[in-house]
Amino acid sequence: MPMGHELLVLVQVHGQGGVKFQNWAKTYGSSPELYFQPTSVEEIREILDMARQRDKRVKVVGGGHSPSDIACTDDFMIQMGKMNRVLKVDKEKQQVTVEGGIFLSDLNVELSKHGLALANLGAVSEVAAAGVIGTGTHNTGIKHGILPTQVIALTLLTASGEILECSESINADIFQAARLHLGCLGVVLTVTFQCVPQFHLHEVAFPSTLTEVLDHLDDHLQRSQYFRFLWFPHSENVSVIYQDPTNKPPSSSASWWWDYAVGYYLLEFLLWISTFVPSLVCWINRFFFWLLFSSRVENIAISYKIFNYECRFKQHVQDWAIPIEKTKEALLELKAALENNPKMVAHYPVEVRFARGDEIWLSPCFQRDSCYMNIIMYRPYGKNVPRLNYWLTYEGIMKKHGGRPHWAKAHSCTRKDFEKMYPAFPKFCSVREKLDPTGMFLNTYLEKVFY
Repeated sequence: MPMGHELLVLVQVHGQGGVKFQNWAKTYGSSPELYFQPTSVEEIREILDMARQRDKRVKVVGGGHSPSDIACTDDFMIQMGKMNRVLKVDKEKQQVTVEGGIFLSDLNVELSKHGLALANLGAVSEVAAAGVIGTGTHNTGIKHGILPTQVIALTLLTASGEILECSESINADIFQAARLHLGCLGVVLTVTFQCVPQFHLHEVAFPSTLTEVLDHLDDHLQRSQYFRFLWFPHSENVSVIYQDPTNKPPSSSASWWWDYAVGYYLLEFLLWISTFVPSLVCWINRFFFWLLFSSRVENIAISYKIFNYECRFKQHVQDWAIPIEKTKEALLELKAALENNPKMVAHYPVEVRFARGDEIWLSPCFQRDSCYMNIIMYRPYGKNVPRLNYWLTYEGIMKKHGGRPHWAKAHSCTRKDFEKMYPAFPKFCSVREKLDPTGMFLNTYLEKVFY
């Protein structure tokens, strides 16, 4: 290749060296050789050309929120933050087409200007549209699927530089793969979401017990459209959270003092002390339940303000989806495991959410209504708390009940596991191999998945 052309390529797209990438929780990071923030499809094409010439891999990243190394690379990193426009709002069909790099926090505000909203959102909105679907972000509500089920079309730039339009009717196979793409099929340029008319949510949180909630799970699921609950390990305590559409005016019972001074600063300090005296954790879980969760609390606000909540301080998490009918059994096993092993400590909460089954090939809810059980270990002041025993115990229980891990979160599964978990795994692999035969979009995390 003539030298002049190579220089031309470099003049047009600027890659930064020396950038350190870290995910939000600062639990994983990497040092990409070059870091790009393209503003156009042409620039992305050039980056892919350059990667091909130099035999480099490429990783596309959005908000960097995934608590795993799914977005890490030492080669080329493309951060999509500058490709964040709303391209089209179709009020009649209630659909919106956006560039893949738009943060949901910006999209939520834009949609509300048009009297629209997304029917369901995860806890965090500082995440990019293409990333949210890439990892299968979910919230809760048995009538609602994971976030990718709201996607009705997308465009994909493949390793060869070709742009594919994908939907139920065009490139249907690629569409069912790309709605949960793991970042390994190409660069998602645009996403079209099916929206709903803007709505307000009434959130009610009230105390209960694990026995009550598990014995009446179906009632709770029927009673509230977006039902979830928080279990406080080492106790019977549960906080039940109902969220439902309402016409009542916005109101809030939140207070800075309780939410931050107590719920954040005091908790972080006590968890730090518990790293020296692990048995304190049982007491902390009970004390904080009594302090913050033992009375009824109500909030009313526009939907996205209720769906989103603070993830507080840095943390390690695991989140697996099991068939919904296994909820009670699995949770009681986790509780028994903690009771039988006093040395194993678990921070609060274990968050339990629900999602409707779907047809997306790599969706943890593929062809089954599911319960997601999210466990957490905080890192007070950035300090790691021993969690291996708890992690392995939890994974063992999840696997036993046919669980599938959330793709964004750290897990120890390999291709052998995924072949058992996902009936459509071979189909996904063949689409991936066709779209990216040289593995340009792979990284360490994805190699464990596919090899």
